[in-house]
Amino acid sequence: MAKSVGLEPGTGFHALRHFYASALIRYGESVKVVQGRLGHASASETLDTYSHLWPDSEDRTRAAVEAVFAPPSDSDELSG
Repeated sequence: MAKSVGLEPGTGFHALRHFYASALIRYGESVKVVQGRLGHASASETLDTYSHLWPDSEDRTRAAVEAVFAPPSDSDELSG
């Protein structure tokens, strides 16, 4: 089945499920949303499995400070 949709042989349901969860997390979905989509019984089950994929506060604060001090882009100069 994997081959018929262009996936590597051996790509199974578990790998696709992990990819789906990873994509939801990457695009900012909450633990509750991911829990619901995956059918986990609790948010702790989701966090036990995927917590390493959510950015921690250190990542977010670093990104925020970098954004504040980043040089303006061309689009910033055009709109301001």
